[in-house]
Amino acid sequence: MAQKAAKQQAARNTSMLKRTHLISLAVNAFFILLRVLVFQASCTRSTYLLYGLLSAPAFVIEFWFERIGRPAIAASGDLKRSGEDLEAKGLTEYMWDVLYWTWGCIIVATVFGDKAWWAYLVVPCYSIWLAWTTFGGMKQGMLGMPGGGDTEGMTNGPTSNRQKKMEKKGGQKMQYR
Repeated sequence: MAQKAAKQQAARNTSMLKRTHLISLAVNAFFILLRVLVFQASCTRSTYLLYGLLSAPAFVIEFWFERIGRPAIAASGDLKRSGEDLEAKGLTEYMWDVLYWTWGCIIVATVFGDKAWWAYLVVPCYSIWLAWTTFGGMKQGMLGMPGGGDTEGMTNGPTSNRQKKMEKKGGQKMQYR
């Protein structure tokens, strides 16, 4: 049972990568087949230019996931490297969001035409919102640090019942550093 966690990680990554490649193949084949066979009258050069330009992030992310997530197996059949966790929080999670959104935009653009590519503007807007909330959270966290910003209006935290009674009696007021 040596490296049980690594073997489980390798199996999860392999199945996720296989599923990702199959979905990507299906979505892109759907676009090409429908645009060439069914909607060929509305297909222009700009259609294929937009498709190539706006589906490039999905191809890059898929390549990156393949590169970091594919398990490496030695010639003897032993697991050399299980690959990075493709279910990790943070940047990996954001990259999955971009990949799913790109696939959705491809499907919508296949059915509704080139104007549907405007839906892809959600990705940079989401990136800006994510950066803003992350920065805002860091800024709030630094308020309590020395030199971290204005600390007026901040409370010293919850007080215990004993401290409240002491203050009510007019006794010594507790001070916190």
